[in-house]
Amino acid sequence: MFQVLQGHIQPAPHRGRKTRLVTKDGRCNIEFGNIEYSNHFAYLLDFWTTFVEIRWRFVLLLFVASFTGSWFVFSLLWYWIAKSNGDLTGQNRTDGHVQCIDNVNGLTTAFLYSLETQTTIGYGGRALTGHCAGTIALIIIQSLIGVFINCFMCGVILAKISLPKRRAKSITFSDTAVICLKKGSLCLLLRVANLRKTLLIGSQIYGKLLRTTTAPDGDTVILDQVDIDFMVDSGKDNLFFVCPLTLYHVINTSSPFYELSADSLPNQDFELVVFLDGTAESTSSSCQVRTSYIPQEIQWGFSFLPIISRTKTGKYRVDFSNFSKSVRVTTPHCVHCFETDADQKNHNSHNQENQDKQQKLGIDNLGFQVIDIHDSMDITKM
Repeated sequence: MFQVLQGHIQPAPHRGRKTRLVTKDGRCNIEFGNIEYSNHFAYLLDFWTTFVEIRWRFVLLLFVASFTGSWFVFSLLWYWIAKSNGDLTGQNRTDGHVQCIDNVNGLTTAFLYSLETQTTIGYGGRALTGHCAGTIALIIIQSLIGVFINCFMCGVILAKISLPKRRAKSITFSDTAVICLKKGSLCLLLRVANLRKTLLIGSQIYGKLLRTTTAPDGDTVILDQVDIDFMVDSGKDNLFFVCPLTLYHVINTSSPFYELSADSLPNQDFELVVFLDGTAESTSSSCQVRTSYIPQEIQWGFSFLPIISRTKTGKYRVDFSNFSKSVRVTTPHCVHCFETDADQKNHNSHNQENQDKQQKLGIDNLGFQVIDIHDSMDITKM
């Protein structure tokens, strides 16, 4: 049984407030509890990944603290050397006293000398005299540590800027998914678009249906995962992702949506997570884009509006104003209704074919008399 629905444009509904495992922008909403304290050292052992994944505010704080802290620590060492040698102001200096560091006569000047040494500024007012072996060893150590800090912080900042998830920000999914007829089957459709002209190489699209189920033994399985296959008209692997694509999942007997109907869909409790994996053409870095749909974001009996057109100059134009908009279409109330209607049509078609065949072959008439016709015929000669 089909629903005859009025054809008007339906804007994307408001996003539901249901708690998600994966947000619309791809972040995972999960927290870990009761972790043993000893496991926190794993973050320190993998310090590079920890620094790359922390927020920018902490990276900037680490940047300032590492340089300022190293300057201050070495200023204390320079101050200690100057004090041990009697170079500070107020210390009793003998005639012929040789300073280890010129113009370092307090903690402030020691800090300035540490800053000038590590940043290789060297204004010329403060410098080593070369009469103390400890100052030569200390300036070598500080220079090496300063180079290490520079390399590490530049590497962290560069790694954070070039993270693949930044590329994923230019991949967008439609706000809603729709269920309608496509190629003679009831399908779930959604859209995905690449906002950059550079392609994603080797793109693969798949989905996971997350729901709470009850096992045969009575145990409740939270976040039970079921595979959802998505495809486009050209296949499901190695997509030519140059323009927005419409993905569809055929709802058949092997689909977890097989028992759904237009009435029962809004009352369901599940989350459809869609994944797009690919390799950025410009950087050769792999990235994954994620989004999710809850039942309130799946529209039954709607179809997406077309967004690709061709201009007078021969270029292809994508109208993103209709990217998530949909229009009502005639759609079966449920999969069973569609299959029953299809079976009825096939049965009627089969009966019609039998009737046509019988009409072509004729019908036996038992009361028909057979008359023999002799071959002799009168022939008129000219």
